[in-house]
Amino acid sequence: MTGAGLLLAITLALPLLMVAACIKPWVRAHALDLLPLAPLPGLATALFAPGGALVLAPDPLRMVLALDHPGAMLLGGAAILWTFAGLYARSYMADDPKAARFAVWWLLTLAGSLGVFVVADLASFYLMFALVSLSAFGLVSHEGTPGADRAGFIYMTLAILGEAFLLLAFVMLATGAQGNPLIGEALASLPGSPWEGTIIILLVLGFGLKMGLVPLHVWMPLAHPVAPMPASAALSGIVVKAGVIGLIRFLPLDVGLPDWGAVLMALGLVTAFYAVLIGITQQHPKTVLAYSTVSQMGFIATVLGAGMAMGSPLTADFAAYYALHHMLVKGALFLGVGVVATSGAHRPIWILPVCAVLALSLAGLPLTSGALAKYAAKGLMGDDLVAALASLAAAGSALLMLHFLQVLAGFSRAADDTPADPDLLLPWAATAAASLIVPWMLLRTVTGYAPSTMFGFDALWNAAWPLVIGGLLYLLLRRLRLPRIPEGDIVVLAEAATPLVARLGAALERADGFLRQWPVAGIALVAIVLALGAALRLAP
Repeated sequence: MTGAGLLLAITLALPLLMVAACIKPWVRAHALDLLPLAPLPGLATALFAPGGALVLAPDPLRMVLALDHPGAMLLGGAAILWTFAGLYARSYMADDPKAARFAVWWLLTLAGSLGVFVVADLASFYLMFALVSLSAFGLVSHEGTPGADRAGFIYMTLAILGEAFLLLAFVMLATGAQGNPLIGEALASLPGSPWEGTIIILLVLGFGLKMGLVPLHVWMPLAHPVAPMPASAALSGIVVKAGVIGLIRFLPLDVGLPDWGAVLMALGLVTAFYAVLIGITQQHPKTVLAYSTVSQMGFIATVLGAGMAMGSPLTADFAAYYALHHMLVKGALFLGVGVVATSGAHRPIWILPVCAVLALSLAGLPLTSGALAKYAAKGLMGDDLVAALASLAAAGSALLMLHFLQVLAGFSRAADDTPADPDLLLPWAATAAASLIVPWMLLRTVTGYAPSTMFGFDALWNAAWPLVIGGLLYLLLRRLRLPRIPEGDIVVLAEAATPLVARLGAALERADGFLRQWPVAGIALVAIVLALGAALRLAP
């Protein structure tokens, strides 16, 4: 086994071994201390093992680990955010009587979220994707409030639906293959498959649900406000990227499929604009950030669609680069909301200005990571209508982020007047710094652009004018009384129109006492994931 192979194996094994160790009471008592340690092998793997590979078992049960450039970027970013969010959670969750259970769900979600970036065979990808999808339920529903139960139920319902879509797609992809095919082998068979269109639709539905593409987005604005703050950072920053890497891995991006590319671009642009329109009516900072994530995932879908239409070999790297930027910035913003919420007038005066820079980075503020990522991504869109709409989507992001800053300022004034906790402040500041620095470090390697390019008039102007338009729209709309749209928008209408949903919610409450026993739930989760993975491996 090579050093790179060993790092890949440890990346997956360590968080799962930590979960197993939590069977011991003395480990459970210190479970929160494990959280910042679990992702460190993943960071080392991203830095030192790109291009590495490892085969863990022979056919038909083989598990192949491999790390390409998009996977390395997202693995490294996820490891950074998991580390700092884990440090943050040690303090944030310290007085929670259910901290040990939270830690177990955290570690399971972490294992799955890192796993999707490093596995290279079809069945193992499904296994890791199911693990991150199902484990995140424990983070969403942790608080045990009626809102958390409702959000957890809707999340789990949609997660299982997404797993069903992907299982069908993967079985179709594996048809005719000997044993468990590599993802690349399965993808190579897609263009000639009689089910090509059906498979692409199922893939977009399954991965788009995880990303929160409209109308599959409804779990996100319900889940983020009720989850503990570090869990919200992980959900919005990392968990949704399982959908991004899924589309990168399984769509034929370099073949050139204009019709399917146009469909994905349309879905992405509708998502980007719709989320802004709903987000500006929200009055909780975490909900606004949730709709911002929906909008940003729509932009990534647009990038993937544009690349798919062109058949560009740059698509995967550019989409992953943008996802890395969003991962770190959005994680830092959620952690920043937690810092603001737990401190009052005694907090350092620079906290809100840093949050402002981070927020506007999502809209492409010049010289921030957002400007770098958008400049690279727009190279795939040319100069046609799609490029113009993508720029207007950036203006919408500016509008939404200015609204977020207004809501955050009000949230700040209502916060308890206590000093900022250094155990929260330092991990947040480190995440914020990483979100601004890491994309600069990767700019030339990923995009081919010299850093000096971003100081040129063309780059500065392309970044600035959407912000100006967004600012003008903000000044105009703040004078108007906007309607209050409930969190979850579409699902609220569905609940009102469908009595069955209410009955299912009552059933969830009756089952809640059982599901919330973390040892039982953890064992059941692992059993479900293993059963689904085994079914896929053994499918003819």
